[in-house]
Amino acid sequence: MKYIISIILIFNISEVNANEIFNLLKIPNLEIYNTNSLNGLKYLYAENNFKIGLKKNISCDKSKKNELDKKYPIVEKNLNKYKADFLIKNNLKFIILCENLTVSSINTGGVPNILKRSLILDINFNQKHFERMIHHEFFHMIQAKHNRMFDEALWSKFNRTSFKYAECSTCSDQTELSLYKNTDGFLTEYSKSIPSEDMAEIFSFLMINKELVEKKIENDLILKNKVKYLEKNLKLIDDDFVF
Repeated sequence: MKYIISIILIFNISEVNANEIFNLLKIPNLEIYNTNSLNGLKYLYAENNFKIGLKKNISCDKSKKNELDKKYPIVEKNLNKYKADFLIKNNLKFIILCENLTVSSINTGGVPNILKRSLILDINFNQKHFERMIHHEFFHMIQAKHNRMFDEALWSKFNRTSFKYAECSTCSDQTELSLYKNTDGFLTEYSKSIPSEDMAEIFSFLMINKELVEKKIENDLILKNKVKYLEKNLKLIDDDFVF
């Protein structure tokens, strides 16, 4: 799941109307939910269903008020783990909250877009993995912005020589998100789909439960090397970054 910096982005979004939001993000039917977050993120929600993309293949439904009010604090709590400078360095400014998000009719937790500095999140995503999904999707923005730092060919060499990733995430039937009891280089089944998903899965677990990952890598050298690689390169992006 991937720069225009326009002078219009210096406006106070709390004062713009729906048309101006659309001009910024090219997503219709959005309204402001909160613009006063600690790290400068602007939270928007879908007041009506929308379809976007060149082929209108990305769709999401309007947010029910009770569901939005329940999930927003969870989303904000998790994204508040990132400092403003780190978000800026990874082109994230706008969070769009909606329900039943799909890409080409395939359900997905989020759609990141570094060109629009936006991340669409499905607030109805699998509740067991909802918080981790937020960090997983943000990592895709980090990798997209700094793709040379997260080399997929190099990453693949951490694995056993007998292991091969799929050609694409949707080409694989490796979709389970639950944590493996015996990791052997991978935290979840979904990690085995493609390198970028493997990175995003590890990143998300580190953001949610670093102690758990540290326990897993005690007996898993492959996973330990992957964690060290992520930590090293995230520090290159922002020396103040910590899990």
